[in-house]
Parts: sequence; structure tokens; C-alpha cells
Amino acid sequence: MGLSTTVFLGMVRKNSGFGFLKMNKKFNSSGSYCKGISNLGGLDTSLSQHLEELLRFLEQLKPPREFSVVVMPDFFLDRMITYEGDVKRFSRAVAEVAKRKGGSIHGVKQMELRGGNAANTAAALAALGARVYPIINTSPLGLHLLKFYLEPLGVDLSHVKTYGAMAITTAFELTHEGERVNVMMSDVGSLPDFGLNDLTPEDFQLLREADYVCVFHWASTRRWGTELAEEIFRHVRERGRGKTYYDTSDPSPSKEDVPRLVRRVLLGSLIDIFSVNENEALWYASQLSEEVKSFRETLEPEDLAKECARILARNLSARIDLHTTTFTGSFTPKTEVIVPAFTVPVLRATGAGDAWNAGNIFGDALALPDHCRLTLANAVAAYYISSPAGEHPTLPQLIEFCSKHLRG
Repeated sequence: MGLSTTVFLGMVRKNSGFGFLKMNKKFNSSGSYCKGISNLGGLDTSLSQHLEELLRFLEQLKPPREFSVVVMPDFFLDRMITYEGDVKRFSRAVAEVAKRKGGSIHGVKQMELRGGNAANTAAALAALGARVYPIINTSPLGLHLLKFYLEPLGVDLSHVKTYGAMAITTAFELTHEGERVNVMMSDVGSLPDFGLNDLTPEDFQLLREADYVCVFHWASTRRWGTELAEEIFRHVRERGRGKTYYDTSDPSPSKEDVPRLVRRVLLGSLIDIFSVNENEALWYASQLSEEVKSFRETLEPEDLAKECARILARNLSARIDLHTTTFTGSFTPKTEVIVPAFTVPVLRATGAGDAWNAGNIFGDALALPDHCRLTLANAVAAYYISSPAGEHPTLPQLIEFCSKHLRG
């Protein structure tokens, strides 16, 4: 499933397991598509400076501060199917089998992976040393799989429920018009009905005590997603001590409910950190400003993403953390920090965005300056997407990874 050229894949899971994702030839560690680096002889100069400062901080971090993170509500079992051919060839092969009234297509590589924003972010955070507590409703089999994937990392699974149905995504990776693409088909299991009634008194106590409370994948929690985020974040605001972190994933599958989400959650002064890619920034900024229509007609994609982030920062109480085609950035009404991305070999096509969120949370917990935090988040994602074993880095591994990139 790897690509031979030195590139980095973006946030496939940010597309919520729905529809069709076009995969360009260049990607970045922010979790979206990117252009090639301009400094062909090595790292971008500003990235090199950020790495030097980040390494100085991390090498002095002995031991790192322990902190706790709650993540909810999704775990997927992902089945990745890699077809060595294009869409037309695949369609012909399926049609031939159908004409025979059924049968098999042999020689197609397949693998099963841990999926879901919450589960993947939990794995990445635990590898870095955080105490992580998923609140998820799955099936008994789903719990067994979570134990297989997450218990070795030290993730606490005592708040996982098993009276639901497991969410499953089947992703076809094949070629279309000369480029590799993913086509995902998802059964979201019990996610559409996940709501406050699924939380126990022990869960609410955990929310009050955690350093970070993270809610993901709004579109798949179709019935109660807005209410879930609103009430969870309000509970933490009023009775807890931690920060609230929100990443909705692609809102388009529930686009008719976006105005209500914006009104009740985004404008509700309930979120400390709002993580968006350029598509999501455009969606939400369009709800807040008429300027976006003209911006879409006149600005290049990179500038459009920045303007959308600025609109969000002016209208929301949250810090806006943006990951785009060529950079990552943090935006508030008074500050704006942009960090360039760096490239790595692509060995897998999912999970980069979840790794990026984990690095972003970890850097925030360490109270890093914005440019160091964003560089750390990029590095965590880059390590994961280029790892032959698909592993998330521990802190020593991350330090070594950054050192190698700095040395070129």
C-alpha cells in the first residue's frame, strides 16, 4: 500500500469513512495534501529552526508531566483492500463475477486495522505517555479488539460499553486517472445513537477530573451528536478542570444540521481547542461570514484556508488549529502562527489526522510555544505514516525521528 516517492498522506479518517477521497502525489504531515518542499537540498529553513527549538525542549523534559485525556465516541474496525488496478479494471472484474452468478476474485491484498478518531488518537497519545480513557459503545467483539489494539499501550478501557454494534469500514484502495484513491464504505454501528444516556456517573466523574476531554466524529453521531458535544463540554466547563478539544471530522454527511451545530456548540463558548482542516474551516466559516463567498472566487486555496481560520478565530472563543495543504497554523483574535510541513515516505493511507491531533494535544499539555507545538504535531503524524509497522512514536522515538530529520 506504500508509495515509492517521498510524500506524506493526509487525514483520510477526517473524511469520516464516507465517500471518495482523491489522493494526490504529495501530502504533508499536517494531515492534508501538500506541495513538494521548496528547499530541494533539505528542510525548509523555518522548519529546521522549529525542530531545533523543539528538540531542545524535549531533551530537557525529564520526566514528562503526566496528564489524562478522555476521548469519545468512535472505534472502527477498518478493513483495507488494496486492488492492483484501476477503477475500470475493478468494475470489469466485478461484472464478470456477477455474470457467473457469483464467485471470487483472488490475489487481492487485505488487512484489518484499528480505526476511528477516538481509538486512533488514544493509541497515539498513550504511546507518548498520556493516560487515556476512551468512552465508546461497541460490541463484545469490539471490546476484545480494543484490548488487542490498545491495552498493550496502557490505555484504560474500563469506560468502554459493550451493548452496541461495532462500527466497520471497508476501504478500497485502487487507481483512478493515474492516482491512488480510497473509496470507503462504512457501517457506523451504534454511533448514530450514542448520546448522554450512554454515560454513567463514573463517566461524568472522569470528565470532571481529566486534563483534556476530546469529542470526535460529529457526523456519525447523527441523532445526538450536537447535544452530546454541547452537554459534555458544558459539564467540563462548569464542573471540570480540563480543556475541551473538538474535531468534528467532515461535516458534509450531516450538512443539514451544521447550522445548529454552529449555533449551539461552536458559538457557545464551550470549546478551548477547535481542530479543523481546510475543508472543515470553509464549512464553518461559511456559516459565520458572507465574506467567504467572495473569498472562494478570488483566493488561492492556501489563502482561503487562512481567511476561513481567521473568521473562525474572530467569531469563536476557541483557539483554531488548522492543518492545510502546505502548513499548519494556530489562530486567535490576537495571534497567528504558521508552521511549514515536512515530507516523509507514505506507507499507509489512514490515521495521520488522528496522530496529528494526539501530537497537538501532547504539545499543548507541555505548554509548548505554538510553533513548537505545531511542529511536534506534524512530527507525530509523519512518524506514524512512515512507520513500516504502523506504530505511533514514544517520546524517545519522536526525539530521534526529529533529530534524523534535522540532520537530513
